[in-house]
Amino acid sequence: MITEALMLSAILFVIGTFGVLVRRNAIIMFLCIELQLNAVNLSFVAFSRMFGIEGQIFVFFVMTVAAAEAAVGLAIIISIFRHYETVNVDSFNLLKW
Repeated sequence: MITEALMLSAILFVIGTFGVLVRRNAIIMFLCIELQLNAVNLSFVAFSRMFGIEGQIFVFFVMTVAAAEAAVGLAIIISIFRHYETVNVDSFNLLKW
C-alpha cells in the first residue's frame, strides 16, 4: 500500500517538475507547483501510516504554504497581466535589474 502511494507521489512530483521547467505560462507554472506540493502531501500521508501522525500534521503546514503561495502568486500574475497583457514568462523582465 505504501509503495503504491509513494510511486504515485513520485510520478506527480516529476510531472509537476517537468511542467515548471517546460511550460512558459505563469498560471500553468503555478498549477505545476501546486501539483508538486500535493505530491509531497501524499508522501507525508503515506509515511504517516508507518511512522505515526506527524506526517499528517506536516500536511497542514504544506497546505497553508500552498494557500499563501496561490494567493500571493495569483496577485502577482494579475498585476503582471495588467501591465504587460500576457502571462508568458519570456515576455516580461519585471524582476530583473
